[in-house]
Amino acid sequence: MRALIIALLAAMSLTACTTAEKTASGAGLGAVIGGAATNSVGGAVAGALIGGFGTYLATTGDGNCQYRNSRGQIYTTRCHWL
Repeated sequence: MRALIIALLAAMSLTACTTAEKTASGAGLGAVIGGAATNSVGGAVAGALIGGFGTYLATTGDGNCQYRNSRGQIYTTRCHWL
């Protein structure tokens, strides 16, 4: 189980570029871990909230976020909501 979680974390972190994508992948991984650890829907929801919020805080720790424009280019600028 631990190897599966590590593999999922590695795969999700490689595919995420923007702040929103990283937050969503953290929430998804948190839901998987929370659901597996508690074997309940409530645990999955709590894991998603903790994983998403934790990933968001880690990503925006310097006050900058990454965004993707309509041409698919990624740029970094100050977060809109900070």
